[in-house]
Amino acid sequence: MASSSLSLILLSLIAVVSAAAAIDDFSSSSNSEKKTFIIQVQHESKPSVFATHRHWYESFLASVSTTIQSESRDEDTSRILHTYETVFRGFSAKLSSLEAHKLQSLSHIITVIPEQVRHVQTTRSPEFLGLRKADSAGLLKESDFGSDLVIGVFDTGIWPERQSFNDRDLGPVPPKWKGQCVAGKDFPATSCNRKLIGARYFYNGYEATNGKMNETLEHRSPRDSDGHGTHTASIAAGRYVFPASTLGYARGMAAGMAPKARLAVYKVCWIGGCFDSDILAAFDAAVADGIDVASLSVGGVVVPYHLDVIAIAAFGASEAGVFVSASAGNGGPGGLTVTNVAPWVTTVGAGTIDRDFPADVKLGNGKIISGSSIYGGPGLTLGRLYPIVYAGTEGDGDAYSSSLCLEGSLDPNFVGGKIVVCDRGINSRAAKGDVVKKAGGIGMIIANGVFDGEGLVADCHVLPATSVGASGGDEIRRYISAASKSNTPPTATIIFKGTRLGIRPAPLVASFSARGPNPESPEILKPDIIAPGLNILAAWPDKIGPSGVPSDGRRTEFNILSGTSMACPHVSGLAALLKAAHPDWSPAAIKSALLTTAYTVDNKEGTMLDESTGNVSSVLDFGSGHVHPEKAMDPGLVYDITTYDYVDFLCNSNYTIKNIKAITRKNADCSGAKRAGHAGNLNYPSLSAVFEQYGKHKMSTHFIRTVTNVGDPNSVYKVTINPPAGMVLTVQPDKLSFRRVGQKLNFLTRVEATAVKLSPGSSSVKSGSIVWSDGKHTVTSPLVVTMQQPLQ
Repeated sequence: MASSSLSLILLSLIAVVSAAAAIDDFSSSSNSEKKTFIIQVQHESKPSVFATHRHWYESFLASVSTTIQSESRDEDTSRILHTYETVFRGFSAKLSSLEAHKLQSLSHIITVIPEQVRHVQTTRSPEFLGLRKADSAGLLKESDFGSDLVIGVFDTGIWPERQSFNDRDLGPVPPKWKGQCVAGKDFPATSCNRKLIGARYFYNGYEATNGKMNETLEHRSPRDSDGHGTHTASIAAGRYVFPASTLGYARGMAAGMAPKARLAVYKVCWIGGCFDSDILAAFDAAVADGIDVASLSVGGVVVPYHLDVIAIAAFGASEAGVFVSASAGNGGPGGLTVTNVAPWVTTVGAGTIDRDFPADVKLGNGKIISGSSIYGGPGLTLGRLYPIVYAGTEGDGDAYSSSLCLEGSLDPNFVGGKIVVCDRGINSRAAKGDVVKKAGGIGMIIANGVFDGEGLVADCHVLPATSVGASGGDEIRRYISAASKSNTPPTATIIFKGTRLGIRPAPLVASFSARGPNPESPEILKPDIIAPGLNILAAWPDKIGPSGVPSDGRRTEFNILSGTSMACPHVSGLAALLKAAHPDWSPAAIKSALLTTAYTVDNKEGTMLDESTGNVSSVLDFGSGHVHPEKAMDPGLVYDITTYDYVDFLCNSNYTIKNIKAITRKNADCSGAKRAGHAGNLNYPSLSAVFEQYGKHKMSTHFIRTVTNVGDPNSVYKVTINPPAGMVLTVQPDKLSFRRVGQKLNFLTRVEATAVKLSPGSSSVKSGSIVWSDGKHTVTSPLVVTMQQPLQ
């Protein structure tokens, strides 16, 4: 498929631009303005004169401050926010730009990283994934439901009293656990149990930027003030709870992916966002505590890995044997929107499940527009049509603010007693409903914009309301305009149809799910995989209404949310089950099992569709495909990766020795790695090649891969090649004969392509696959080839 010239420019330059922007942050502020920086130190170089590393770090601050501003030692000491010992060696502190420059010049400082602020990005999904409580065999039984595994959830905290976190029939806390249950406001140490075995909170970075926490809005403790963390934690490892529903919708039994896995919660997200210095401190503590899986449903902009604190922390965690999954982001359906793209992170996009919550719009002209909603309050009178207006046509005030239904933008005289059509954007969909309700509206229709496409998300609204796709919104606005011009008052109603199961086709790639290609490493296909992320039911705090709107006084034990934030903990929980079933597998082996067994067809036996357009999706949308838990338990072969493989990858990605050390804490020798190949030779379960045409007619590249037998001792795998259209794809050898479990064999894949006609700055993407099979196992690796025509 062809893309715009912007895709090529971004693909080739975004990493450089992002790095420059981050580094320029040193000098973008005035000398006196202080920001948070994360400082990596040659840990082993501490002079013995200093009793602790913290004392040594304080001496750094004292020296640079004395040189620049003659500040007191007390102020220097107070500016240390966190010290790091496990996945990172160093500290974070508030610094002026000159102080940051001065620190960077000291001999024992490896790097100084400007802090980023990140943001947070089920009764049906276990069954949809094939995980049923009644199964007598399969992944849940094989792994004992993940009973001795610990999932660390990095999010907004937890509401521990929810039944999803009860510890009935659980054994003692695993003896390896070294974590704590840190008490705080409204969170006594007794909040933890044999299910929730650890809880910590990290806020120094948040307060360094935002000032002292407002404790009327936030809990200075692991308690969840938002709901997001409670929801994601229960998706990963919630216990079986029946009955479960939200406002009467999605009735059934709620359960997480690994119902007996233990939870450790690390609260790093606050009203102002999730701050890098706090996230790094949480990772540092979590790995030392003994987590097995890290689940991170937050994201931000993509920067080079040596400036990406999540990538650095995840590398240290992975090296310690911790599987790290992260949300891909909600920037879809546009391309180049995926985040958390480091190859040692499993990047999870979102798919739909076979359940929805239809709430259709019936117009006065008889036309029906499909919509989606969760509303459990007093409804509209059945059979009655109500006046309808488009907020953006209001005569007085700002039409833009009115169309988005922003706070205070609606005139009660215009919207009172009417159904109000609002455009999607800026404020949350539920918040728009609150604005309409306060202005006297009796109902609301949210219309997607052209960039949102036809994807529908169901929200818990505070008034009768529904969301419709972009085309439906256009039709409704045209109807209102035409009716008004003909002096016929436009009317409509919303028909709520409850919960509908067995939707076909499913899964679809959710409209909002972030898409590739990978902005930082085009040789690594991202997202890696998709999992259920649309309209997922999971636990919810007691003191927050299901809409999340402050005025919402309703209370519910479960809520329905959507996002790659919901998809990520599905994979986190599944990774815990796989690690329980295969304790000797590395994080890379677990990832490989998930990716090579994923599927790309829906329940109508067609290639998965894109929810935003209704068209066929591509590997840039779903990566290796949709997760298939039962097949992942027995993948046959895995693509394993060592820490030193990642070092070679970074060498071949043209990272400097210093930058590689910032990421890996290792002194790299890149001479051998660069002789051995290129970045695409990382032993990844998917393959991605980028050809710059530069007037060439014929182009080729190769991939070297190593597979490890984790299936039957004596097995022979034969390859099936599905080349990208118009290209030649060869695999040597075409047969792999294994004699024992654990045996490793290599193969080489060569791709040959002929230049295609492209306009300057544009690109073409084609995909294929390589499939190894022994008649019992099917091991699939997608192959994506991008042809780029450079700007002339």
